[in-house]
Amino acid sequence: MSKTLVEAEFRISELEDGSRRQTIAMACTLVSLIDLRDRYTGSHSSRVASYCGEIAVRMGLPDHETESVVLAASLHDIGKIGVPDHILLKPGSLTAEEFDWIKRHPEYGWMALRNVEGFEQESLMVLHHHERMDGRGYPGGLVGHQIPLGSRIIAVADSFDALTTDRPYRPGRSNRAALQEIIRCVGTQFDPKVVSAFSSTMDFDA
Repeated sequence: MSKTLVEAEFRISELEDGSRRQTIAMACTLVSLIDLRDRYTGSHSSRVASYCGEIAVRMGLPDHETESVVLAASLHDIGKIGVPDHILLKPGSLTAEEFDWIKRHPEYGWMALRNVEGFEQESLMVLHHHERMDGRGYPGGLVGHQIPLGSRIIAVADSFDALTTDRPYRPGRSNRAALQEIIRCVGTQFDPKVVSAFSSTMDFDA
């Protein structure tokens, strides 16, 4: 291969990497816009992404898959941009109609990401992060391994962070109590292998 061709390919690779970095930066900016509306959602997404990274490493996923899961986790609630403020910021319990709005946010997130080049897999993880192993989740009612692995990882991290975070209508649980609840829902809501990997990251003596 000629030196000119090698240099050209290297330059193309640099441009592609630069383009992806710019796209990721733009996506993170969108997440920060959610943070302006709802402080919980923004900080929640960063914590979920961190948990997902730990889970992916414990599961032995390749670096590129781990990066993809972490990116999807960072963006998993981006669809909440489409949820009206009076519902998203409501301090009390939601009505069935209001919860239907909340249940649309994975689809809104998927629609925002699906046409962004290089984000095809991440958009599917976002779409399915509220599916359940028993098929009673949303939006697709997928069962077991029909659900993308990244979505199954996000589901565990998302639920754990929600359980341990104080909300206006209830205090957060301890890490131990939240993990016990996650374990209780293994097989119905959560993937056993994902929960096992997540449990191995917990250090209650720290």
